Amino acid sequence: MATEPVLAALDIAAVRRRHSTVRSGVLSGYWSLTKPEVNFLIAVTTAAGFWMGAPASFAHFPWASLLHTLIGAVLVASGAATLNQLIEVRFDAQMRRTARRPLVSRRIGQSRALWFGISLSVIGAIYLAVTTNALASLLSILTLLANLFLYTPLKRKTPLCTVIGALPGATPPLIGWAAACGRIDGNAWLLFAIVFLWQFPHFMAIAWMYREDYSRAGYFVLPTSAARERFVALQSLLPSLVLLGVALVPAIRGQCGVVFLTGALVLGGAFLSYSARFAFRMSAVSAWQLLLASVLYLPALFALLALDKK
Repeated sequence: MATEPVLAALDIAAVRRRHSTVRSGVLSGYWSLTKPEVNFLIAVTTAAGFWMGAPASFAHFPWASLLHTLIGAVLVASGAATLNQLIEVRFDAQMRRTARRPLVSRRIGQSRALWFGISLSVIGAIYLAVTTNALASLLSILTLLANLFLYTPLKRKTPLCTVIGALPGATPPLIGWAAACGRIDGNAWLLFAIVFLWQFPHFMAIAWMYREDYSRAGYFVLPTSAARERFVALQSLLPSLVLLGVALVPAIRGQCGVVFLTGALVLGGAFLSYSARFAFRMSAVSAWQLLLASVLYLPALFALLALDKK
């Protein structure tokens, strides 16, 4: 029949569209496994550590080394994110906010995710060792192991998992610093302390917003007793208060000037106010406002740190 070629062409076009959609879905699934929104903050804090640790002036700044550091650190972080989702796939299926993740929805098979996560982690660690130094690579490996084998299982054991998880979570500035100068000193640990303290109000906002989800999946990120609200309030307010003072230390020690000092005071004061509002009036709105403030605070603070470096 005269219409058969036309129908065949339409069928082929439809099949191609379906295949294209499937490929697009798989690629977006692998991209989602790496948690790009988390990697953005990891890249920012790693870059800040490198920038502050690099001894060279701006005119002779090792831009290529910075790029290598960011590539390696993000590769390892992406591998850790993938492997973390693989470990927690059973529990993610019980949470509304994670029920559409690639492994839960079976867009990507678990065996493929395993090899994807291992490959990213190994390639990233080797890349850091070859392009920067062994210390930066070792720190990235220790961060990955602590995340997967300490923090992840502890989330189902004790609310103190936030303290343990904040340790590997604060290592990106150390990785950047080590990549820049091959060692870690007190100034590097100061950046570590800033990120360490920042994580508590950031995570408390998330934990409160999704507390029912976490409870449904069996995560003990918050106490189940009557002391839960006090626990959340303390872990939101006290670290923000200490962070306000710690963030001023680079200016006090002469590493930065008045621009950073002013900006750190404004940013820290605003962040503390949102933490206090959440601590004294816990709600979905105040938790969301604190989460947004935390996401804006850290890149802004480190941008000022880099721009006003002496």
